[in-house]
Amino acid sequence: MLNTILICLLAYLLGSVSGSLLLGALRQVDIRLSGSGNAGGTNAFRTQGFRFGLGVAVIDIGKGVLAAAVLSRIQLPGLDPMFSMPALQVFCGLAAVLGHCFPVWHGFRGGKGAATAIGVVSVIQPLALAPLLLTWLLVLTLSGWVGLATMVAGFSLVPAFLCLGASPVQLGFALSVAVFLVFTHRSNIRRMLHGEEYRFEKAMWRNWLR
Repeated sequence: MLNTILICLLAYLLGSVSGSLLLGALRQVDIRLSGSGNAGGTNAFRTQGFRFGLGVAVIDIGKGVLAAAVLSRIQLPGLDPMFSMPALQVFCGLAAVLGHCFPVWHGFRGGKGAATAIGVVSVIQPLALAPLLLTWLLVLTLSGWVGLATMVAGFSLVPAFLCLGASPVQLGFALSVAVFLVFTHRSNIRRMLHGEEYRFEKAMWRNWLR
């Protein structure tokens, strides 16, 4: 059990390395002071441009990959793993997502967890990335709301994992991520209800015909 706790702690610390704040430090800019005030990839793209946002996405997705694929395999001397490898991958992945959202290195003010969760999914159920991406694109082109697209795409993981024959612990991960994304996007939900949420008009299909 102690082995699992320590490895998950390492995964959390890895997740706490925020891509936007790390790259922002090189530019001497804190994106939490711009746009929506969030330290995630969407705000990075919107306020700092494509190249900056792409770098943020690579780092944040990479954290999920490393946590699930590498840290989960660490065996500390004298400590026996209590869980199977698929379970350890899920626990490390969830720890990295929590670290991304509540980074200890950055005052517990991080992103919303989607990019890091994608990295974890790419390790534990890579085939689920296709329906995830298709759902995200469909909702985005219909609504123009990135936050709504992310939340709906998160819930698409549950049926996708079921169809792919995921283990119970992996299904638990899918459901946890879906619910957690709603929690981290609660401010987006409030803004949508009040008609104040930013709408990515250029991505909407109705504008492609103009």
